[in-house]
Amino acid sequence: MSSLFKNSFLVSLAASIGSLSFVFIAQFGFNLLPCVLCIYQRWPYALVIVVSLAGLALAKKVGEKLFQFVVAAGFAATAAIGAFHVGVEQGWWEGLTGCVADTSQSQTLAELKSQIMSAPLIKCDEIAWELFGISMAGYNALFASALAIFMILAMFKINTRI
Repeated sequence: MSSLFKNSFLVSLAASIGSLSFVFIAQFGFNLLPCVLCIYQRWPYALVIVVSLAGLALAKKVGEKLFQFVVAAGFAATAAIGAFHVGVEQGWWEGLTGCVADTSQSQTLAELKSQIMSAPLIKCDEIAWELFGISMAGYNALFASALAIFMILAMFKINTRI
């Protein structure tokens, strides 16, 4: 495990590139179109890629803990968005305003048509794909949570037997 901690930036870089590759293959290869929350879950992975590369390049000069902290925060952010998305999918709470169209404010037929046409095509509360009862957002929340914990352990170089 200590060799993984020493290479924590490579692990986070590979995990982030792998995650984004997976979702882009799902989107463009299998036509699983993302909703607004799906898109939001991708941005922290892009941040983690940039910070991991910076950590690889600059850790010896300025130290690695700050980079590891930002990477852990990025993984925690995408895990939180994923967990929120699971709640929306399960109907535990409502999604963001970008997930659905609010047509109650329409005064005219033209306004109603405009709101309908600008509504998102993919709704956040519909599960596009699941395996063993867990959606992609659920897997993202689990995977990113594990990576956030890994980066925190690496930051403090806590020796564990896993």
